[in-house]
Amino acid sequence: MNTTENPVPEQQGFRTEDILWALGIWSVILSLSPVIVFYVLMVA
Repeated sequence: MNTTENPVPEQQGFRTEDILWALGIWSVILSLSPVIVFYVLMVA
């Protein structure tokens, strides 16, 4: 492995794990938002 070209690969943009993690968080938020809105409307 040649480490002279990429000494710190974490600082050269997003990694695949970071993108998948962000997409997972946003998918959970967007999927739960209608449930939260419905719950708030029913309680209030």
